[in-house]
Amino acid sequence: MKFLSAIVTFENLHEVRRLCHWGPVIALSVIGICSTMAIFDSIIWYWPLDTTGGSVNFIMLLNWTVLILYNYFNAMFVGPGYIPLDWKPDGQQESQYLQFCRVCQGFKPPRSHHCRKCNRCVMKMDHHCPWINNCCGHQNHAYFTSFLILAPLGCSHAAIIFVMTMYTQLYERISFGWSTVKIDMSAPRRVQPLMPFSVPAFAATLFALGLALGTTIAVGMLFFIQMKVILRNKTSIEAWIEEKAKDRIQYYQTGEEFIFPYDLGGRWENFKQVFTWSGTPRGDGVQWPVHPKCHQHTLTIEQLKQKADKRVRSQVQYRAVEVYNGACCPVSKGLQTFFRTPCTEEPRIPLSKGDTILATRGTKGDPLPLGLELNLEVIGPPNKHPTEPEG
Repeated sequence: MKFLSAIVTFENLHEVRRLCHWGPVIALSVIGICSTMAIFDSIIWYWPLDTTGGSVNFIMLLNWTVLILYNYFNAMFVGPGYIPLDWKPDGQQESQYLQFCRVCQGFKPPRSHHCRKCNRCVMKMDHHCPWINNCCGHQNHAYFTSFLILAPLGCSHAAIIFVMTMYTQLYERISFGWSTVKIDMSAPRRVQPLMPFSVPAFAATLFALGLALGTTIAVGMLFFIQMKVILRNKTSIEAWIEEKAKDRIQYYQTGEEFIFPYDLGGRWENFKQVFTWSGTPRGDGVQWPVHPKCHQHTLTIEQLKQKADKRVRSQVQYRAVEVYNGACCPVSKGLQTFFRTPCTEEPRIPLSKGDTILATRGTKGDPLPLGLELNLEVIGPPNKHPTEPEG
């Protein structure tokens, strides 16, 4: 396993540090609680060493845990694949069709985007997932999606074990008035359980059942979203770019026809771009198979047009009149600012006195989408002659 070598040799210590984040802590805690309680309840409900059904049930439970952790850690430590720093295209003419990233000091190939959390340009970036504390992109998309389907399946199995354990242990102790509800549990009860089902065990099982059901619903919904992304070969960011392309064409009435370049025309063909027998996705993360009517830079050219149009259609310009250090919750700016801080993990941009802020979008009645009252001075409408887009 790739992630094991990275952990054992400590070749990439910063990757191991990804575990020190609330997302992996919560995710691994849920996996640990559900798996541990399911194993204990399996021993109480369906002794694995006495019957074939118990053995199959126990082996399946262990397999779910191993597969879930395998895909989870691969999604985290294999990572999405990052564009090399100072990257440049082979042909000098191609650079005019690409965006330049000032942070990575290199051009961004098609489908790549800069992640502020990872502080790198990511290959075919879909989103930054806090649960793995890493981006979902080109190299780990299959691992991430596999984890999203295995987790609900494993939790569904665990939920069945929790329900049957509580039923068999409480049926003879408490009368619910369900005289017609009877389940033959003679096979699982052949051996007296080694551990008593006490009140704390019941409470722990009930808590684990809630976690399992919640995970099944929440992660299951994420799986369907990712399958939609894979079958269309269109990341969440690219879907937003396509939507803005249609809006731009309609706004200016240019008569253009925007064709998304990476949809290969069939769900199976799109599926095979991510899932392969070798486990390694197709492509190098820079060059991509495209629609016959498109070329490698169809999407990047559209992005450049949108960047330029974004500056033209910006709402208003502001000038900072005091310093902001980029703190998440700046107490020194007052209680109103403290409680209106946006609930996002996106890093804040420090401001110096005199810096110009260009508000490109905002909420109704509040064109400045910063969420911070920073005593900004209004300059006026932005320059209607857009400059070269920044990375």
